[in-house]
Amino acid sequence: MLPTLSGAPIRVQHAPGIRDRYGPVHAGSFLRERRIVLGCTAAEFPRIFIHELFHFVWLRAGNPLRLDYEKLIRAELRCGARGELGWSAEWRKGALEGRDIRLRTRRWREYCCESFCDTAAWLYSGVAGHSEFTLAGNHRRSRRKWLLHAVKGRPLSV
Repeated sequence: MLPTLSGAPIRVQHAPGIRDRYGPVHAGSFLRERRIVLGCTAAEFPRIFIHELFHFVWLRAGNPLRLDYEKLIRAELRCGARGELGWSAEWRKGALEGRDIRLRTRRWREYCCESFCDTAAWLYSGVAGHSEFTLAGNHRRSRRKWLLHAVKGRPLSV
């Protein structure tokens, strides 16, 4: 079940065929405009919508929570974890270099954000299985535990 959310309204629009700087995408979030544009199919909607919604959560989560999530991800990487819980995080993970992690480059921070949003989509969308859920079970359990603890007992700001 999705945690309680609080914040100003977010406009949601449908626009098939949307693209970002890398090519075609299912959706995009415009945080300053408080707007989500979806170009996904109805079947993909739950997963994609939750992913985009959690971009707003990430923005307002604050550095302590974001840094704690980074710590979780660093631990996964030290264990050699492969795969992810969505393509947006997986391709970014594959593009990481050691210096990105050490220096917390933009590439690292974007990966962490996408990983967080994909994790939330995996946990809260109600989608039991998907070809993009490639992260091993032990790491899924760690992420579930982390996210449930992070949101426990408080509404999330969007």
